Amino acid sequence: MLVSKKRWWLLLLVIFACAALVFAGCEPEEEVDPDPDEPADPDEPVDEEWPETLTLGTAGTGGVYYAYGAGWADIVSDEVEGVTVGSEETGGPGDNMFLVQDRAVDLGMITMGIGYEGWEGLEDTAFEGDPQENVRALFPMYSTYSQWWAHADAGIECLTDMDGMSVGVGPTGGTPGTYHPQMLEAVGVDADPSFAALSDLVESHADGLLDANSFSSGIPVGGFLEYEALVGADSVQLIPIEGEVRDAIIEEMPFWTEAVIPAETYDSLDEDLETVVVFNWAIVHKDLPDDLVYEIVDAVMTNHDAMMDVHDAAEETVPENVDTNTVLPMHQGAYEWFVDNGFEDDIHPDAMPQ
Repeated sequence: MLVSKKRWWLLLLVIFACAALVFAGCEPEEEVDPDPDEPADPDEPVDEEWPETLTLGTAGTGGVYYAYGAGWADIVSDEVEGVTVGSEETGGPGDNMFLVQDRAVDLGMITMGIGYEGWEGLEDTAFEGDPQENVRALFPMYSTYSQWWAHADAGIECLTDMDGMSVGVGPTGGTPGTYHPQMLEAVGVDADPSFAALSDLVESHADGLLDANSFSSGIPVGGFLEYEALVGADSVQLIPIEGEVRDAIIEEMPFWTEAVIPAETYDSLDEDLETVVVFNWAIVHKDLPDDLVYEIVDAVMTNHDAMMDVHDAAEETVPENVDTNTVLPMHQGAYEWFVDNGFEDDIHPDAMPQ
């Protein structure tokens, strides 16, 4: 079949056009150097380098925080490659909130009462007008039991018997140092609180310089075991928080709830002891990389037996207790770990990352 000259020219034009497109597609794209003055795309993922060392704020010697904190610092150091965590003695939860806020330490431990006050910057607290917005929740630790004791012959059967007495309340900034004086006030007791590390208060009490002593921690608390050993289990009496006294405390501070210390916890107990409790959480500065925080949570949550070797209080250091945080937003990396492991529905709306 014959093809006209006009059609030949059209056919040739089509062939040349296709060839030009093919060769143009094979040419390498010109590389463009990024403009250093151009702002980075906020949606682009950023590779954040992990710090080689982290510092964990605990509390004074003699309490559970000190032993528990050193233990989970060691576990993270062993399990997370390239990162070493060192524990540091502090004044306790209140101090830890400020220290993490300022990143004087990277990690810390608090009670959720402190978490609530700090996050909100509540009036009539150490955080008034200064909300701790750099702090994020990491993982649940254990219940803190309010524990009070005196010599068996001191005539103290209830908190209301402590009017006008000298009472040890732990270090300033700690959970007992913050809330035990408030508990006494809530039940109309005008006592003389003494602030110091528990080990020092135990010594003062044994020497007769205090009428009573107290602490808030997991159970058993090492300082009280030391006191039992010093004076004998038959010579010491644990003081319950129950009935109208407990009701008045919970009305004033609703983050405390009813609890029982089992009789087998201490030699000096013949039966279960009623008291009040608040949950503890590990905290972290918001700027730690998400993937590092994820690995820290994984190290603790997946090594429960090792945590139990650290302290019996770690029995409650399990992911199911993520629902005990109702006030402090979680770090994104921590949140992702709990979601990935099936606990998304247990996370309180107020604990969602921000």
